[in-house]
Amino acid sequence: MSFRMNRRLFMQATSSAIAAGTLSSVTGRASAQSSGGLRVLVGGGDWGKANMEAYVKPFEAATGIKVTPITDEMTAAQLELMMKTKNIAVDVWSTNQSAAFIAAEKGYLESIDYSIYQKDQLDGIVDFAKMPYGVAALIYSTVMVYNTLKYPANKPRPTTWAEFWDVERFPGARALASGINGGGASGPWEEALLASGVAPDALYPVDIDRIFASLEKIKPHVRKWWEYGSEVQQIMRDKVADVVSSFDGRAQFLIDQGAPLEINRNQAKVTWDFWVIAKGSPNAQNAQKFIEFATRADRQAAFAQLMPYGPSNLNAYKLIPEKVAVKLASHPNYLKNSIPVNGKWYTEIGQDGVTNSGRLLQRWNSWILQ
Repeated sequence: MSFRMNRRLFMQATSSAIAAGTLSSVTGRASAQSSGGLRVLVGGGDWGKANMEAYVKPFEAATGIKVTPITDEMTAAQLELMMKTKNIAVDVWSTNQSAAFIAAEKGYLESIDYSIYQKDQLDGIVDFAKMPYGVAALIYSTVMVYNTLKYPANKPRPTTWAEFWDVERFPGARALASGINGGGASGPWEEALLASGVAPDALYPVDIDRIFASLEKIKPHVRKWWEYGSEVQQIMRDKVADVVSSFDGRAQFLIDQGAPLEINRNQAKVTWDFWVIAKGSPNAQNAQKFIEFATRADRQAAFAQLMPYGPSNLNAYKLIPEKVAVKLASHPNYLKNSIPVNGKWYTEIGQDGVTNSGRLLQRWNSWILQ
């Protein structure tokens, strides 16, 4: 879900900002000058279009602040470049939990000014979505998805990750997320712990040995370890596996197209992306206003009806048609049985200088080849 901007486009954006007068060189050192506008990384394709329609255009109309949309992506390396050169080419963007934690720890993000939020709007935003350096833009989840040809409604289905692991009671081919991307929502870590009997409120700090002992049990029955959302979407479309872990949006897209699939929301692994502001942004005040605007209930309701991702402001559900609301990860009926991913744990560094995410990746690379 996080955005990445390639180096060429990042440098183009920086050059454009200089040409527009938002950056200037002072004694060989680039220094940002406020343009009085705002540069928001909105992304490309339908995603970018939804951000424009739900947030950017209404924000411009309501405030008179001109927004320059950037329809590309940004990596941690490019953020480092932006900070070290002090060429702040992007004011606001959204990024995943772990990336936001790391950027905040390095001092690359502005603190969010919660004093400008209306109380009812702030109260509507779920607690885990409000951090000192970011506010959740949206919520999504990793869920269990059945092929209903294999598991019709009148036959027993696995409803917990322990039952997903129980191949004798619930036979069928499995597909699970690969651990190749390290920590967070992209790995099978929490699922493996839940399958081994760890209570949802006792997952962190993660027991890595227990994870791999659990994965060892399911390994012979996993037909495919998927790496990307597009890959698991293809697995479900081609009926490669009978029950899979998947990003909920990918599964819902296929269901809406008529695929014989059904989502189980119990023990969904919930994660989110944060709106963040670049430290030293010359347009920080406008950036604060934009994020406050983009986390209002009516704006998030508008976005959710354009893209199937859950709002972080639960008041948005008062404005979302129920037929749409039941497809979203943050629906109040789902959240009570969902498990928020602790992105901070994955970024913590041990005495050996390795992050927990890095430690999981090292273990995975060795284990998967055995």
